[in-house]
Amino acid sequence: MEDPTPSDLRFNEHLKKEQEEKRRRGSYVPAPFEGVELHQKYDHECFRFAQLPFRSQFWLFMQAGGKWSFIVLLPITVLVFFIGALSLERSWMELFTEALSGFFSWTLGIPLFCWVIGNTVISYFPHFWFRPPKGPLWELNRRTGTVTVFEYKKLKNNETAKIKTAPFHEFDAYIFTSPDRQGLPMNGLYLLHRYRDIRINFNSLIIPDNTTQRPCALWDFFQNFMDVNRPLPDLPLYESHRHLDPTTASHDQVIGRAPRYWIDMDDETFKIKVKEMLKRIDAIDTFSRTNLMANHVKYVD
Repeated sequence: MEDPTPSDLRFNEHLKKEQEEKRRRGSYVPAPFEGVELHQKYDHECFRFAQLPFRSQFWLFMQAGGKWSFIVLLPITVLVFFIGALSLERSWMELFTEALSGFFSWTLGIPLFCWVIGNTVISYFPHFWFRPPKGPLWELNRRTGTVTVFEYKKLKNNETAKIKTAPFHEFDAYIFTSPDRQGLPMNGLYLLHRYRDIRINFNSLIIPDNTTQRPCALWDFFQNFMDVNRPLPDLPLYESHRHLDPTTASHDQVIGRAPRYWIDMDDETFKIKVKEMLKRIDAIDTFSRTNLMANHVKYVD
């Protein structure tokens, strides 16, 4: 919903123009890994999802986890140190020296170490940490009305993925609830085929939430995306693709939607729009709607 932002869209637009100009002059130098197939596609025809292999994700998690752990723990650690120092009749320098080699080294040293190492590897050793995905994990195709799942388990080097495809209308959405580390229930969205063993776990797309609103909103998004009688969801992600979809192009022409609605939006207005979308998500009425499929199928737990 917030990715890409209007600023990102403008940056990408400027970058594309700059690259085209350099190509015209013959001075363009490709960036590392430019052109590598990432097996992701988010346009007017399909929503195709892929993930980097664990080796690549490890370094990204190490960098991001170390960074945010350090930022969060820094004020807490400093506060705890000052509270402890005020209650002890010892010099601040002596306490600080002891904390630096003990308390600080654990609470701040480890996250800082992970942040520095992860950032160094990602920034200066791209050929070491980066590996492209072996292929997409799943795809929802608006043009064909189908859902495709790609399975890579127990494949040998020369084998391709096992592909399972079925019409979108044969799938049902389920909210799967599981506990987090504190035992609190977290809700995620699953898509299960009604007659075959085909399933998609969307937890890699959006993290599980302690409410059911966000999984329900994601399900609404996919239903709207797959319905060719409706325009594409009006999100920054589809700004450059709306004119390519006949239904969306016709809809935008009728309502007079500006082709650069998102890309020309200022940051403050975008923040307001995001808040409005979040309010609509919180007020979603999925469970009060009539279950039309109940007239056609019988659900068995």
